[in-house]
Amino acid sequence: MYEEFSVKDRWSGEELHCRWIGTQVAIATRHADAVDVRFDVNERPMWIALPLEAWGRQKLLTGKVITDQLAVQIAGRFLKQLVEEGYDSRREIYTMTVEEVLAHLDVVVAEARALGEMPTLPVGA
Repeated sequence: MYEEFSVKDRWSGEELHCRWIGTQVAIATRHADAVDVRFDVNERPMWIALPLEAWGRQKLLTGKVITDQLAVQIAGRFLKQLVEEGYDSRREIYTMTVEEVLAHLDVVVAEARALGEMPTLPVGA
């Protein structure tokens, strides 16, 4: 679904190829309570930061956890929406709110159900 996709930039009309590169906990790298999901957008790095609080809120609300696969899909969907709405291509990191994470999670889960399963992440990406 959103681990690799193409989207047209709203302002330039340029076709952007977005590919998930990796996921890391941001506590060690930038002292932030977040999970950073990296994509290459036409071979330029773009990071989507998901606040760790969203993991706790999701568990509290539903008893279910946000998996690595879900985190990538949430971040990818958010990135796609950013581009379609006219994102600032000079920025290398965007931070989601807890509410945005949970809203995108609901849509991603519904889309995965419609497909029959959550896409797996490529090994050695």
